[in-house]
Formats: sequence, structure tokens, C-alpha cells
Amino acid sequence: MNTLTVEDLKFSVKRSSRRRTLQITVDRRGDLLLAAPPQAAEAQLVSFVLEKRFWIYTKLAEKDLLRRPFRRKSFVSGEGFLYRGRSYRLKLVARQNAPLRLANGRFHLVKSESKCARTHFIRWYSERGKSWFAAKVAEYSARMQVEAAGVKVQDLGYRWGSCGKGNWLYFHWKSVLLPTRIAEYVVVHEIAHLHERLHTPEFWQRVERAMPDYERRKQWLAERGMDVEGL
Repeated sequence: MNTLTVEDLKFSVKRSSRRRTLQITVDRRGDLLLAAPPQAAEAQLVSFVLEKRFWIYTKLAEKDLLRRPFRRKSFVSGEGFLYRGRSYRLKLVARQNAPLRLANGRFHLVKSESKCARTHFIRWYSERGKSWFAAKVAEYSARMQVEAAGVKVQDLGYRWGSCGKGNWLYFHWKSVLLPTRIAEYVVVHEIAHLHERLHTPEFWQRVERAMPDYERRKQWLAERGMDVEGL
């Protein structure tokens, strides 16, 4: 069984031998995921969903409030682009030694490269993000007494970060658009997964020990993360 429908709620069901309890997740798009151990019967899943209905509808309502019409960026002079929580205006220039640069409080893009502007921005964010996240991972890994195999920055869809096989940590290039303190929460969250793969009480305890105010940062990300979407 890969899906489960209970009244008007449809879930993707993910079973894992490492899981001992049931857990419902409402992702950033409003899709529902039900994580369960392999032996959990369908009747048990249905009962759990019915018990959590109010919480589920509350979360779905919050997601609806957070959805905003998405406006594609225009790569013209004066357009604003985020970097580590601050907006920088774009200026088109005739020439410079790189297609895209950040200098003197502005992004500078070679005008002849405008058609490839999105590609240049993603590459620029990814390069800066990799060095920034690598430094933060090293800093917090030492505090949390664990070591990552390395850091990669790429498009992760609707995830800010991910802990992958072989203890590699992955971060979305969009994560470098977040304010520094929020991006640091993403780092600590993923490092904690090197200890605890699931969001167990022990997982959140590790996050809290490394970042006592993590709940405020987590809430900011949940409520305002959509504001930094896309190019």
C-alpha cells in the first residue's frame, strides 16, 4: 500500500524498518505523508489519521495561508535579489570580469548575459553557498560531536536540506538566500540527522543543545520560508 485515503485526506505511505511509531507530515506544498513501521495494519493507520484529523486540518489551513502567487524575477536593473537575508538590487553592466558579481551593495550582471541570468544566479548562489555551508557544518559538527562526509549544494525541490547516504549533507542553493540565523538552523537540523535519522525526541534534544532557540528559528522558516522562493 503506497497511498491511504481517509475521508477527504489522501496520504503517501512510507514504511521503514527503522520506524517504531506512526508519524504524519504535511510538506510545504500541503501534501500528506504517513510514515509507519512495516507491520502496521491499515486499520491502525486509519485510526491514527482520525485521531490526528484536527491537527492535520490546522496544518493544511496554515499552508493555504502561506501560499502566495509566485512572481518570476525580471532580470532588469532595479530588481531585488536576496542573499543571506538581505535584498540587493541588480544593475546591468556592459562588461566585467565575470557574468555576475556582487560588489558595492549591488548585483552586477553583464547585459549580454541576461538571457542566461537565472543560470548565472543559481551558479553564483551554489558556489557561495557551498563555502558558507561547509564552514558552518565544520563549526557545528565540532559542537555536536559528529563528522559529516562533506557538503553539497544543489536543487533539492521543496527541501532546504537533507542528510544523505554516507553522511553527506545536502543544502538547497535557495538556503543561502535565508537570513544567516535561519540558515544556521537548517545546518544544525541536518547535522542532528547524522546522529538520529528520524525526528525522535532525542533528535530534537540534540538540536536544542546546539541551538537553544531553535524553535523560534524553525517557526520563522515555516511561516516565512516561502518568501524566499525562486528566481
